[in-house]
Amino acid sequence: MNQSNRPEIKYYLDWLRIFAVIMLFPFHTAMIFNLRGWHITDVKSLGTTVFISFVHIWHMPLFFLIAGSSTWFALHYRSAKRYSKERFLRLIVPLISGMLLIVPPQVYFERIQKMQFSGSYLEFLPHAFSGVYPKGNISWHHLWFLIYLFVFSMLVLPLFIFFRSEKGKSFINKAANFFGHRIRIYLLCVPLVIIQMTLRTEWRGYQNLVNDWANFSYYITVFIYGGVLFFSDRFQNVIERNRNISLLIACMCSLPPLLLLATNNLPQWGYNIANVALLGLGGFTTWCWLLAFMGFSKRYFNFTNSFQKYANEAALPFYILHQTVIIAIGFYVVQLDLTMITKFVLICIASFIITLLIYEALLRRVRILRFLFGMRNR
Repeated sequence: MNQSNRPEIKYYLDWLRIFAVIMLFPFHTAMIFNLRGWHITDVKSLGTTVFISFVHIWHMPLFFLIAGSSTWFALHYRSAKRYSKERFLRLIVPLISGMLLIVPPQVYFERIQKMQFSGSYLEFLPHAFSGVYPKGNISWHHLWFLIYLFVFSMLVLPLFIFFRSEKGKSFINKAANFFGHRIRIYLLCVPLVIIQMTLRTEWRGYQNLVNDWANFSYYITVFIYGGVLFFSDRFQNVIERNRNISLLIACMCSLPPLLLLATNNLPQWGYNIANVALLGLGGFTTWCWLLAFMGFSKRYFNFTNSFQKYANEAALPFYILHQTVIIAIGFYVVQLDLTMITKFVLICIASFIITLLIYEALLRRVRILRFLFGMRNR
């Protein structure tokens, strides 16, 4: 492709990716102390549960939004065939290696803490691939993101290719002219609201790919938006102009469900007016948070430096590795006679430092590990 036709690099997307990866550490550390339970648990805390619920509104949607935009930009430099091959190497290979190497220790520590197994990790290994989790031990745990992202990339590929054709460009220009006018950008929340109101009650969010229609529909919509919003600068300009109002609306809309959770007044789960309305509000709130993140990052973080380049390459290995490190450290820390806040801080900081050391000492330097963790050759 001609160099002059290539899109301008959006450095703020890399900063958003780095931010989302860093947020994994406090988010999954807080899971140890939430009211609903997790792979390993300690004292139950309403505060951490509210924090998790708040981050959950925008965290994974932000990952998929960035991934969709990355797909759009990648297709300016790669053919569909080359792009598909790279997606396989960068997503499916790490998924398989992660299920073989990274996830089993998580299952082991869970089985030990819940007294479902006793013995060393070497003694557990012969059982690590028997049966499907939660009854068995085979699982992709947090690596569900990789398989969903690969499937989305393949499904949406023909659509993005169409959008690069003359008919596709005409359609996008008309959409940009409409939605890029003042507050019409918020109308793009409608599919997310409908999905939440119609599907979420039935499919609450178990990421098994084959029976997870609420998550599947929700995240693939966000993924498509991640590409569409960069088809025309008009989208980005209106998002930047509306950044303050997006943040204000997002904060205001986040309060009702969080207050209901904090006061134990959430409506009964099911197809009732209160629950369906709250779910619909969640779809709108997610969209406002995504617009706010994009608007402020475009305004203040559209630059690059050595840290950004280093952290951007580390993002995928950090994602793959972080939860195992958190669970391993958390398993031992929760046994200490410390306050919950002290445990939280200790697990969060220690897991980040150890993940960084493993990445720096091994993952980014050993060629086979770079391949297994989805990194390109140096």
